[in-house]
Amino acid sequence: MPTTSITATASDQIPTGGHVIAIRNLPPGQDSTGPLGPLAFLQRINDVTILNWKKTGDVYTPEVKEAQTLMLPGGSPTFKGIRSDKFTDRLDFISLMLALFAGTASLPHILIRYYTVKDAAAARKSTVVGIATIGFFYVLTLFLGLGAMTSGQLNPADTNMSAPLLAKTFGELPFSIISAIAFTTVLGTVSGLILAATGAVAHDLMENVFNVKFSETGKVTAAKVSALFIGVAAMVLGVLFKDLNATFLVGWAFNIAASANLPALVMLLFWKRTTKQGIAAAIIVGLLSSLGWVLLSADAYSKVYGLDAKDAIAPFSQPGIVTIPLGFVVLVVVSLMTPRPLARRF
Repeated sequence: MPTTSITATASDQIPTGGHVIAIRNLPPGQDSTGPLGPLAFLQRINDVTILNWKKTGDVYTPEVKEAQTLMLPGGSPTFKGIRSDKFTDRLDFISLMLALFAGTASLPHILIRYYTVKDAAAARKSTVVGIATIGFFYVLTLFLGLGAMTSGQLNPADTNMSAPLLAKTFGELPFSIISAIAFTTVLGTVSGLILAATGAVAHDLMENVFNVKFSETGKVTAAKVSALFIGVAAMVLGVLFKDLNATFLVGWAFNIAASANLPALVMLLFWKRTTKQGIAAAIIVGLLSSLGWVLLSADAYSKVYGLDAKDAIAPFSQPGIVTIPLGFVVLVVVSLMTPRPLARRF
């Protein structure tokens, strides 16, 4: 087992992590558990000792960890706030959990599913199938993460490659298939987001807000131009945020989606006094406040701007616990200050 640090200046010099160096409670004469089922795997993972590497610049330092410590709440660096003694760290954790629960229904590429069904029954079926599929995948991520953690193929320089590297331990073909699926999934998600955004720009924003009337051909052209600018902007942001973990960026996306869309969705369904002015105000305030909070957070300062995280203006990184209630308050206040809407049936 290595005990000294390694300096790696090239990708082929980077040591791999996730090596199982000890398994407790094995029968005499055995050095492995052999094949395990899903439940047995979860039980035995607590008996495993793992060798990982901590990256500091170009220097990699060996770290020995007990797997059971990672299974405890806050064991992952992403959720370490729950164990912190600082009040702001715990607020950050609560805010992330709130965004993950409330933001799912608010994501644009989820909402666009309702435009592809023929009636209410099909919409309900689409929702149930979508929720079931997402839930099943979330269960699988538990095993994917633990499997990658003990695969011996973790790349300490890139925390976003765990699943493909896990597949690589089974051979080149599974690695190719998982990589292709990952690329297809990213492409599908991005295309859904771009379609939702272009539809909002070409139809809702241009026609209903700015009162610019287009022919059908003109709407298609406006959508294409919008898709081009949105795609370029997304690529620029991807380059700027490349050093951030994908899981962390997902939390930010859920925070922004929940802050901008959730108040409008909930209040439109359950409060008849909701007005279009209130909805517009809630979306604008929720979007700008959550996005501004993210850009002023410690993680953005250190990993995007290259500045000292201590100089960050936002007290914690995940804004949902502040910006989601703010969206509801703005919607209620603006709706009460504007004319009552015409009666509508639900």
